[in-house]
Amino acid sequence: MKQDDCYQLGEVIKTHGLNGEVSISLEVDFPDEYQNLESVFLEQQGKLVPFFIDTLQINRDKALVKFEDIDSLDDAKAIVKSKLYLPLNSLPELESGQYYFHDLIGCMVFEGDAELGQIKEVIDLNGNQLLVVEAKEKEILIPLKDEILTHVDIPSKKVNVDLPDGLLNIYND
Repeated sequence: MKQDDCYQLGEVIKTHGLNGEVSISLEVDFPDEYQNLESVFLEQQGKLVPFFIDTLQINRDKALVKFEDIDSLDDAKAIVKSKLYLPLNSLPELESGQYYFHDLIGCMVFEGDAELGQIKEVIDLNGNQLLVVEAKEKEILIPLKDEILTHVDIPSKKVNVDLPDGLLNIYND
């Protein structure tokens, strides 16, 4: 499985107890939809490796997980900071006009007729999602809010924005 064929589900953030359990931060809109997962891919030394789940308890955007063959604190420590992935084809279908954050990567951002740059990633800072836009040797952070993203056209890879007054000024030298 290649990383390009997957989406990031979350990340192992810490160990829990002495028997190999880990705490995971879930980076998805509806964490409860993942309650019945049987396996995930963990990024290990740049490769995706399948890990099978013994137990999974989800509480909001966190999960307590016990993986098969991870039976000690040392085993669990070895996977802390590993990112978890699932295949893109496991995503539920969206209604018209909806999109996943990973769909925004590579889209060009426009304000009116002015091209601002290309979306490189979507990051989450304390619950606030931001678009990282590469614009002429600079990175611009744009809040991912409905009132700012006025039109998203995934097939055309175009995002129109209406930025708050002064937002671009903070990026000018």
